[in-house]
Amino acid sequence: MRNFILAILAMGFTVITVSSCYYDNEALLYGTSKPCTDTVATISYAQKIVPLFQQSCYSCHTSGSPGGGIVMGTYTTDKALVTNGKLYGCISHASGFSAMPKSAAKFSVCNIAVIKKWIDAGAPNN
Repeated sequence: MRNFILAILAMGFTVITVSSCYYDNEALLYGTSKPCTDTVATISYAQKIVPLFQQSCYSCHTSGSPGGGIVMGTYTTDKALVTNGKLYGCISHASGFSAMPKSAAKFSVCNIAVIKKWIDAGAPNN
């Protein structure tokens, strides 16, 4: 009987010890990226889209000697790429499109979502 009680206590101790080792760290489980909050409101071309393009696109795609013959840098030229579908196809690395930006990291999921929301809203000049 004494061995039975000791066995029950040992099992209880083991269960308590193992369950207390539960480790739930959100950053380790899901990555360190924060939720994309920029896609909640209306996306401003001047405030959100242009800075993204300046950082990753305009250095190669402006008049003079534009990469791949694609000119960007004004609302009119940027909107033309939205209209023909090339902008989203390239930044999302869709099949049949040249993945952009070349020789650089792909836009973050959040930045792609921001651009997509702007496109879906009709790519307004706001």
